[in-house]
Amino acid sequence: MNRDSILSIRNLQVSFKTFDGDVQAVNGFNLDIGASETVGLVGESGCGKSVTAKAILRLLPKKAAMVSGQVLFRNQELLQLPEKEMLRIRGNAISMIFQEPMTSLNPVMKIGDQIAEALVLHQDLSWSQARRKAIEMLEQVHIPSPEVRVGNYPHSLSGGMRQRAMIAMALSCQPALLLADEPTTALDVTIQAQIMELMLQLQAKLNTAILLITHDLGLIAESAERVLVMYAGRVVEEAMVADLFRDPLHPYTKGLLGSVPVLGAKFKDGSKSLDEIPGTVPSLFNLPGGCAFHPRCPKAMDICRKEMPPQTSLAPDRKVSCWLTTEKGVENGAA
Repeated sequence: MNRDSILSIRNLQVSFKTFDGDVQAVNGFNLDIGASETVGLVGESGCGKSVTAKAILRLLPKKAAMVSGQVLFRNQELLQLPEKEMLRIRGNAISMIFQEPMTSLNPVMKIGDQIAEALVLHQDLSWSQARRKAIEMLEQVHIPSPEVRVGNYPHSLSGGMRQRAMIAMALSCQPALLLADEPTTALDVTIQAQIMELMLQLQAKLNTAILLITHDLGLIAESAERVLVMYAGRVVEEAMVADLFRDPLHPYTKGLLGSVPVLGAKFKDGSKSLDEIPGTVPSLFNLPGGCAFHPRCPKAMDICRKEMPPQTSLAPDRKVSCWLTTEKGVENGAA
């Protein structure tokens, strides 16, 4: 583990048992996050981002998921920790904001009680103290009339309010590490900015580390310091945010950036309004040989179809897995 890291992941592998055989969802994931650092994890739906976050907290179904590798949090190996010890960490030292609040919140339990429950369990507060804290947290995430909403059930809240309630629950115990899985998806632009500001305020106050999982590159540009680009279960590029936006190296990263609308941009006659990445993310049941991106890549070579590219370190914070950046790739036809 990097001595400056609060979380260090090495060679994380996640596969699932299915009726059609085993499927590899995450393959060789590596990550270091320092205290108070925000790291972005981006990629299209189905690339393994959410599975990675759930594997860190051991929230994947035990009978179906096979997880291996090393996940160190404050020098504790989470994958080997007894479940009783994990219960003390989950929702306390490490919290997660889930992408789908309606399926993550208990439908028969009041919002306030769900927030208070974590505070009673982890912070040794009485129920009355925890309820007051729950009202305070709902107010912080800009839910109107929090003293009323604290007694509401999830179904009576809008999608945006449910998402904000999830965020209030995740932040209530002041975690050292926050796994934020699409935390602002259901919110309008104004509330998105408010929620991200709240998360960053917590980070500044408590040195909270944040793994920000999103498909929104604009959110990454505004909030993260470092970013990992994931495709078909693998990280294909890692860089400081400024470096990635200025000089993307992997063709997939270039495609993602090219498909982002730019305010005020003008296009020449006959051009498309936006670039696009042809095709779709391949099924994990039937990944193509070699580099998984080669069927969609405009610069694919023969070697891309035959061999998986190694990860090349171009600088301490700059890594890419693409034959275009290797000597062997140049020898096989890279421009």
